[in-house]
Amino acid sequence: MDLELRHLRIVRAVADAGSVSKAANLLGLAQPALTAQLKRIERVLGGSLFERDRRGARPTLLGELVLERARVLLPAAKELQDEALRFASTPSVRYRIGATNGPVLGGLVDRLAAERPVTTHTSWSEHELTTMADLGRLDYVLIGACGDSGAPNGSLEWETISVDPVFVLLGAGHRLSEEKELELGDLAGEQWSVTPGDGCFADCFAMACARAGFTPGTIYETDVSTCAHLAQVGRAVVLCQATHQPAAGLVKVPLTGAPLRWRQLLGRHPTAPDPAWVLAQAKAAHADAVRRSPVYQDWLVRNPGFGTAP
Repeated sequence: MDLELRHLRIVRAVADAGSVSKAANLLGLAQPALTAQLKRIERVLGGSLFERDRRGARPTLLGELVLERARVLLPAAKELQDEALRFASTPSVRYRIGATNGPVLGGLVDRLAAERPVTTHTSWSEHELTTMADLGRLDYVLIGACGDSGAPNGSLEWETISVDPVFVLLGAGHRLSEEKELELGDLAGEQWSVTPGDGCFADCFAMACARAGFTPGTIYETDVSTCAHLAQVGRAVVLCQATHQPAAGLVKVPLTGAPLRWRQLLGRHPTAPDPAWVLAQAKAAHADAVRRSPVYQDWLVRNPGFGTAP
């Protein structure tokens, strides 16, 4: 006999009732039947679970151990059952979205979740996400692509959500933080910080610096919060998407001529639900992100051709 959840319920009932007879009444069983059940459970677990006398039943050390685990496992099993029932009662169609770091995911989830359930998976690796979608584990993938680089190969169908410039984040005390716009060459000699990815951005950045006449210094590849910290303390200049919302102590500054561009792409599996509507919601989410960035809005007035795709 293998240990089952019903056996743990019996052990808990005896412990809570304080006697086998009282537990039998609570469980709607005859006392001999419950006693037999309890003996079988004890044989499976290798020892007595209760000391029984005329005063009732008290857990042994082994019984205390089993009860401790039962009081964790039984509520967890009930929670799983309830969650499964809720899941089964929700609409059968749900949106499964994967995304790298970008401005669209939050707004898109907010819009889609108003209609149907949404699940998300995030990763720094566009290869991981596109592979998951190719295998049918994701419906949509949100990624960024540098400049005019093509979309990843595979079974997904790709649409452009936006074409954005890359700006820089400077600490509020940086010598250039009050400039309205900077040439990339103005930042020669700086250290740099970027978020990771498996695309060609590092190569594109190196080429842009070469065209500006310098070789970039140390490049710290790290998470968003660490990038922000390095800029705040003056340790690095951060390359960021134009829609990025700077944290306190940071200033976002455009680069003249947009020497680096970033395209937001939406890939979909051929069986993904509501493709036209989801694409429209993704573009609307990006447009919302642009509206939250006065610096980017001001830059777009002087630089048409960028921003949310039509």
